[in-house]
Amino acid sequence: MTAMPESKLTTPKGMRLHIGIFGRRNVGKSSLLNAMVRQQVSLVSEVAGTTTDPVEKPMELLPLGPVLFIDTAGIDDEGALGDLRVKRTTEVFDRTDLGLIVAAGEWGSFEEALVREMQARQVPLAVAFNKIDVAPTSSTQLAILRERGLYTVETSAVTGAGLLDLREALLSQAPADFLDSRPIVADLVGPGELAVLVVPIDKEAPKGRLILPQVQVLRDLLDHDAFGLVVKERELRAALDGLRAPPRLVITDSQAFLKVAADTPATVPLTSFSILFARLKGDLVAQVEGALAIEQLRPGDSVLVAEACAHHPIGEDIGRVKIPRWLTQYVGGRLDFHTVQGHDFPEDLSPYRLIVHCGSCTLNRRELLSRILRARAAGVPFTNYGLCIAYSLGILARALAPFPAAQDLLSHHDQTRRNTGQG
Repeated sequence: MTAMPESKLTTPKGMRLHIGIFGRRNVGKSSLLNAMVRQQVSLVSEVAGTTTDPVEKPMELLPLGPVLFIDTAGIDDEGALGDLRVKRTTEVFDRTDLGLIVAAGEWGSFEEALVREMQARQVPLAVAFNKIDVAPTSSTQLAILRERGLYTVETSAVTGAGLLDLREALLSQAPADFLDSRPIVADLVGPGELAVLVVPIDKEAPKGRLILPQVQVLRDLLDHDAFGLVVKERELRAALDGLRAPPRLVITDSQAFLKVAADTPATVPLTSFSILFARLKGDLVAQVEGALAIEQLRPGDSVLVAEACAHHPIGEDIGRVKIPRWLTQYVGGRLDFHTVQGHDFPEDLSPYRLIVHCGSCTLNRRELLSRILRARAAGVPFTNYGLCIAYSLGILARALAPFPAAQDLLSHHDQTRRNTGQG
């Protein structure tokens, strides 16, 4: 289980297992990370609190695969700067798939609070007692923790002792659903079957390349021996007419939904890249519920638009221009839109009547699920770009054709509306 050269680390960050490293100040979290990746990634000093912001390091941890280590500041910090460090560190919990608690000889209420936090979030964890070359671990404490089912190892970042044990601990505790990677579309398009990918080339298309979700969908098809035909929306009808048999699925950029729906025969299932990622990264049914809540929006309501990546918006930006335009037209009056980017996400969601999230190709699944759960706890509907667009344009049922559970929810919703005279 060794690190691979940096040039091979091409897996997108959102597809990596996020391993959060937590502990008191000066227990050697940064030293342990540097020893694990065999590089000077995190700043190391004898002065407590040297790490101020989370430090991210992507690597290949074989046979676990692509991971992202997140080295956090000590969260026993004090003072104004300490409060900021603690806040930034606790935000990492929201995107941690696997937690590593680092201690150095001492184990007390602070470490127990970290265990409770991760267990409450159902985040698997391992414990590393570091600095065993200078701070021996109590055998009694080790036995107690292991009796409780905590996977515990002893390490020294200085001598290298226990590093292999630590790698094995991370492999052992990795979530099963990461090891059994989820398909993006291969369960909908089998080996030897064809999917047509509709990729508009407009102002938002990056010059000389495809955007990440399009590349990932195409790669998923190829990995599972399916066929992928890539066309622009203007060439879709000619491409379909030229096929000897209909494709198994048509996948479009959500912005081209109306034209693609018009040009695709009703007998051919249709969806969008964004909706596929709503299923891959989050909970599709929960986000369909959020889309259905659009009908409850009223002029003056506040809507939060969340973008996972920090791209530079252009004139016809999907999240800042097009979705606000479509929702405003649907509601029939002005709405109050707020936008956040990257890992920024409001702690207080109560001012919003709807959250519209991007496809989250750069976030990992746990962070998106954490946002969905926070929205649910606040009673705020949560949906994503593709579902929001499909609902606003009146083609949500068509866009959900490949997903039986989502179709069932939509059918139940429609039946309820008819029964109550709202349909």
